[in-house]
Amino acid sequence: MKHSQPHARIHPVPRPVDRRGLRRGVALLPSLFTIANLFCGWACVIHAMRGDLTTAAPFIGVAIVLDMLDGRIARMTGTTSDFGVQLDSLADLISFGMAPAILAFQWALVPLGRLGWAAGFLFVTAAALRLARFNIQTHSDKRYFVGMPSPAAAAVPAATVFYFPDVMQTYQQALPALAVVLVPALLMVSTIRFRSFKSLDMGTRRSYRGLIALAAVFAAIVSRPHEVLLVMAYTYLASGFVGLALSKLRAHRTAGTTPGA
Repeated sequence: MKHSQPHARIHPVPRPVDRRGLRRGVALLPSLFTIANLFCGWACVIHAMRGDLTTAAPFIGVAIVLDMLDGRIARMTGTTSDFGVQLDSLADLISFGMAPAILAFQWALVPLGRLGWAAGFLFVTAAALRLARFNIQTHSDKRYFVGMPSPAAAAVPAATVFYFPDVMQTYQQALPALAVVLVPALLMVSTIRFRSFKSLDMGTRRSYRGLIALAAVFAAIVSRPHEVLLVMAYTYLASGFVGLALSKLRAHRTAGTTPGA
């Protein structure tokens, strides 16, 4: 009597992982965030031209968050490239140059006529110069920006319009609003140093403190978005002047304690 031998279990051969496709997908991730940043700038322009300033202004805030993420993701994944740097600058020019200028123009610069046109164009030009200067800077202190960064400058008119979206109707009403556009524009092309938060290391053992601080900021924004975003924008603007005053004070004290002075 023949005994049939048990059939051998056939194990499926695992398919090899397409690591090249995975690497390409990871490399595209920062650019997708940059494109999303660019879309926010475009959406802000469209809503501002329609007169829907309440909807237009928050798009600049979303663009700022996306701009912070794309660079950090590129560094974390090791996918930084010259192409990504140039694409990021072009997107920033739209989201933090053109979009806030059009937003401010629709909000307050129209009654000023040619003066309003000039103020808006000055903001766009300052943003372009700021981005160009940032791209060619090589040897600089990573803890600070030279000149106000364009996302922070764009946050000033965006937060102001978000807090007070009523359109200026007369020349007298619109004239003080020039400062909302011109001050950050001039700060972008200045040599005043502004603190950079890119050097903050969230991977340290005490990173829970940073996480708690971020959670507190997020909770404050959710609870009182109009007031908190306005305070954040103008606090960062004022921090440049405070830092400049403190540095001059330290230099004066150092000169006063120098032997033979």
